[in-house]
Amino acid sequence: MKSKRASFEGALEALGVTVSSTAESDLEAAVTEAVTEPAVGIALGETAGDEAFSLTETPVTVDPTPVALREATTGVTGAELGIGDYGSLVLSMTEEASELLSLFVERHVAILHEEDIQPDMDAAVAELDERFNETGGSAIIATGPSATADMGALVNGAHGAREVHVIIVEEEA
Repeated sequence: MKSKRASFEGALEALGVTVSSTAESDLEAAVTEAVTEPAVGIALGETAGDEAFSLTETPVTVDPTPVALREATTGVTGAELGIGDYGSLVLSMTEEASELLSLFVERHVAILHEEDIQPDMDAAVAELDERFNETGGSAIIATGPSATADMGALVNGAHGAREVHVIIVEEEA
C-alpha cells in the first residue's frame, strides 16, 4: 500500500503538477528555484521555530501592491492541507487575500508541510471541520492547474494558474 505522501505525489504528477521536496533549512533555495520572476507572496505561517517563514532572501515580493500582483508571473502561498487521493491543495483564506496570489498568476508555487498531507478527502474534511469550527475560517480546494472546457475546447489558465509547483517541506528526523 502506498504512503499518503506517495499517493499525493502520484496524483499531483498525473495532473501535470511539478513536485519537489526540501528540508525546512533549504526552503529559501527551493522557493528561489521554483519561481519565475516577477514573483509575489505572503508570509507562510508558523515554522518549527514559531516564526513565519521569511521570503526576504528570495526573489519574491512580500505583501504586493495591486500593480505588483497584476505584473507577477508567480504567486507563492502556503497550503493548509494536501489531499492524497486527489492531489488537491487546501488554500485557506487570509487577511492578506492569499487566494489572489494563487489565482491571478501564471504559476502558483504552494508550500506544504509533509505532516499536513491527508490520505483522502474524508480525512481532510474532518480536519478542516475541526479547524474551521474553532476559527470560523474558510478555504478553497484547488486541484491542479486551472482548466475549463465550458465553451468547447479545453482552455488552460482561464480561472487560475496555468502551472502549479508544490514544494513539500519534509519532516525533520
